Amino acid sequence: MKEKYNESAENYLETILVLSKKLPVVRSVDIANELDFKKSSVSIAMKNLREKNHITVTDAGYIYLTESGKAIADMIYERHRILTSCLEKLGVSAEIAEKDACKIEHIISKESFEAIKKHVKTNIE
Repeated sequence: MKEKYNESAENYLETILVLSKKLPVVRSVDIANELDFKKSSVSIAMKNLREKNHITVTDAGYIYLTESGKAIADMIYERHRILTSCLEKLGVSAEIAEKDACKIEHIISKESFEAIKKHVKTNIE
């Protein structure tokens, strides 16, 4: 059974993962800019993620995912990519597919997601 994480925490971890693919280092200001949040809100979230051992923050302010943080981020990012793609293939516009996938990725059960993933792979590959 999937351990339940806070949707906000999942979004932050996913954002750190995505930014780490684009940037040499990830800082709070990068996350704030990406999500269009206030830096103070991001700082509080980073403190919470650090306390839960999902991230580490260097003295220079560089943010890195820990093993547990990366596992959560990878799970959410995979759901996001597959659900977005699936919705687009069903004819949903890219913008709406992206927004809906972002909502669905946090509430869908592991069982349902695995069934969708298996269906997509079976019918596309």
